[in-house]
Parts: sequence; structure tokens; C-alpha cells
Amino acid sequence: MTTPLLLSIDQGTTSSRAMLFEKDGSTFAIAQREFTQFYPESGWVEHDPEEIWASTLAVCQEALAKAESANRQVAAIGITNQRETTLIWDRQTGKPIHRAIVWQDRRTAERCRDLQARGHADTVTARTGLLLDPYFSGTKVAWILDNVDGARARADKGELAFGTVDSFLIWRLTNGRVHATDSTNAGRTLLFDIHENRWDDELCSILDVPMSLLPEVHDSAADFCTTDKSVLGVELPVAGVAGDQHAASIGQVCFKPGMVKSTYGTGCFMMLNTGTEAISSSHKLLTTIAYRLDGTTTYAIEGSIFVAGAAVQWLRDGLGIIQSAEETQALATSLEDNHGVYLVPAFTGLGAPYWDAEARGALYGLTRDSGPAVITRAALEAVCYQTMDLLDAMRKDGAHIDTVRVDGGMVKNDWLSQYLANVLDIAIERPLQTETTALGAAYLAGLQTGVYASLDELSANWKQEHEFSPDMNSDVRERVTAGWADAIRRTRSQH
Repeated sequence: MTTPLLLSIDQGTTSSRAMLFEKDGSTFAIAQREFTQFYPESGWVEHDPEEIWASTLAVCQEALAKAESANRQVAAIGITNQRETTLIWDRQTGKPIHRAIVWQDRRTAERCRDLQARGHADTVTARTGLLLDPYFSGTKVAWILDNVDGARARADKGELAFGTVDSFLIWRLTNGRVHATDSTNAGRTLLFDIHENRWDDELCSILDVPMSLLPEVHDSAADFCTTDKSVLGVELPVAGVAGDQHAASIGQVCFKPGMVKSTYGTGCFMMLNTGTEAISSSHKLLTTIAYRLDGTTTYAIEGSIFVAGAAVQWLRDGLGIIQSAEETQALATSLEDNHGVYLVPAFTGLGAPYWDAEARGALYGLTRDSGPAVITRAALEAVCYQTMDLLDAMRKDGAHIDTVRVDGGMVKNDWLSQYLANVLDIAIERPLQTETTALGAAYLAGLQTGVYASLDELSANWKQEHEFSPDMNSDVRERVTAGWADAIRRTRSQH
């Protein structure tokens, strides 16, 4: 008898995907649709919630049709999502009251500074593991309530619902029957105590967010809901939910303390498993919930970079110097060095370990012969240098790291993966299955529905496709990283 498939909904920052996985973690089918990015003002980023839903529904229907045509059964659905992106909708109609405010958005920077000035930063960090930064959902919720006519009064009456994208999808998949999220997404809102695993009254009061808005919080593998037949044409259990970086850590089977994964999508996110202990960083990294299974919370330290693949998208859509991401490898390889050119892609500020919301992108070292290849290489190198900054911060916090497991679309680029090994001066392990974010959501759903018996069974699935070992001369490494440090210094808003 054929083993059932697992359907993963991977709702990302630039596209919605549905992937069907075999039990061994290999891909059976994939469907993907990009959607519109809106930039109403400098540093603002928005999505149309209806376009998110329409694209998600379309790819799910396409994937399910592929399973049906092959006469394959689907056991369950896992959801993984762009974290911190904030939606508020009407509980009666399900209609959003404003565009989704994306995690990259910086409009609440002044609000965060005000909260810091009022002495709330330590309380927020102690309970959430996060920093008072516009990146997270809480101040976005308050902004929507304060800027949509009548929204705050309606929220106080219990007429509105807040959710990150996973909650919104669950609401739509159930025709409004279920308002739920998981602990990894809840833990990124500034409203959730990650030590007590509950919404926090005082944090909600500090951020001016009514608790009536908030979804129910479950483990990452749980019986979230069953889809309404009128939506997908079939009733399927949604049995796994995790924010994208947490799902990637699960897909990379980073289940033991000390294991590190780094994911390269729109942004770059490095996560270090710290086990059942929530370790506080002294170097501006985040303490976060890695996952929660059977009521037991596993924690991680995370470094967040806002722009990775988004820099390549900018080369394509903003500058028009490439037609596709695949061109970047040949362009970078065509040069012996970076010609002294550095791109600091602070398009929406700088994330860890700088947390500078006011910084903006900059190119340094341009000369008359700085063409498309030089700028492209600078964009790829910037991803590696930013990862180096995260790794350095983790090591300063006491972590002993000798390998990093990488995933995401960017690491299919051999030049980038090798340069990453060179700059970090450690081994980079690339798995056979690089779509680990979607895979992690599928794994969670499979754990909950009995497709997998244990985490050990998932670990046995992981296979290495290639290991990149550093081969850069130490003098060269020191020179290029010093150039990066200088570029960062010149870019920061308070240098």
C-alpha cells in the first residue's frame, strides 16, 4: 500500500507555495505563485491579504489535483509562514480591515523608541526574548488599530481578530470556525511570554493591544483544525504549524543543542538549538521558541537578517541588471575579487546584531568599471558577511560551532555556498532536500498524525548533498571582512 503524502503550505514573503512530500522527505509535487509587494512609503512594506489567500488557495488546489491524478492520498496539512507579518480581520465577515503589514516594515520605529524611553525594553525582552523593534508584530497591531477608523473601538467589543499569516489561513481554511496559532508564531509578537507559554496581560497593556484579538495557542504539532470541504473540496487535518525559520530548523532536523541552521530566503535567519533552556544573548541576538512538542518547549538563539534573497530580487526587479536569480552564479564567478565594492542591503534597516531601524542601503567603492557583475557579486557577498556577523555574535555568547547546515533557494548557488564557507571559515553542509522550511511543516503534520513515530525517524531522513570546506587565504579573509566592517560602520544611522 502506498504511503500517504503530506501537504505543506509555505506562505512566504514573496510567494505562496504548496508542496507535497513523500515520507522520506523527497518532493512529490510543487506549486508556486508570486504575489504583489506594496511600498506605500519609505520603509513601509505591505501585502494584500486577499492576494495571499487567493495565491495560497490556488497552489493548494493545484497540488491536490496532482495527488489525485496520481491516485495518491494526502494524510495531513502543515503550515509554515512568513513570521511577524500582521493581519487584523472582521470576525463576522473574515474581511481584513487593512493590508497586511509585513515583517520588514519599519513604520513603528518611533513607537518602539517611545516604549524604550518609557522603560519597557527590559520587561519585553525578559518575557519574550525579543527586542523592542518594528520587526515584531505587537506594534504593528497597535498601528492598525490606531489608523483604521473605528478599529480600536471594534477591537474592544471583540469584533476583530488578529493573527499572523498562519492564523489567517486557518481561519479561511475553516470558514471562520477556528482562530489559532502555534507557540513559535505567538512567540514573535512581543505579546507572548515564552517562559510561561501564554499571552501576557502586562505586555498587551504596554503595547496597547486588547487580548480579545488574540488566537488560541497550540503546540507546533497539534490538532489545529479540519479544513472545510467547501474550501479545498476535501476535509483534511491541519496538524502542524510553525513560523518559517522554526520549520526550517525542524526540516534540517536540528533537534540537539548546539546544532545550527541558516536559511536563505527573502531574509537570512540563523538558529542555534539551546535545548530546554532559554539562553539570553549578550550580543543582541534573540531568544526564541524553536518548537513546542507534547507540551515541552525547545528554545533557540536566533540572528535575523532582513535582506538576503531580497537583494537578488532587487537586482532583477529594481535595477534590471539580471533577468533571473540563476544568472548570479556566473556573474560572481566571472570576477577574481569584489573590486573593493560592498553592498550593505539595509533597505528596511539592519537586523541582528545591529538592530538599526533607521539605516538604509548603500553601495561603497564604485568606480567607472563597476558593472552588473561587480554589483551582483557585492549582493551575494553581503549575504555571507551578514551571516558572519551572526556567527560571531553566537560565538561571543559562548556557542561552539564548527558546521552550519544551510537551506533555502539561494544556497543552490555553489559560488555563494563556497564563499560562505570561506568567510565563516567553517564547513557548510547543504542537504539533498533544500526546501527545508516546507519540509519542516510537513514533518510536524506527520508527527501529529502518526506518519512518523519520533524525531529520530525524521533525523534518519536527512541526507547531505554537498559539504563546502573553506579554501580562502587568511590574509584575504581579513582584508575582505575588514572592508565589510568599514561599510557597516559608514551605513549605520548613528555612526
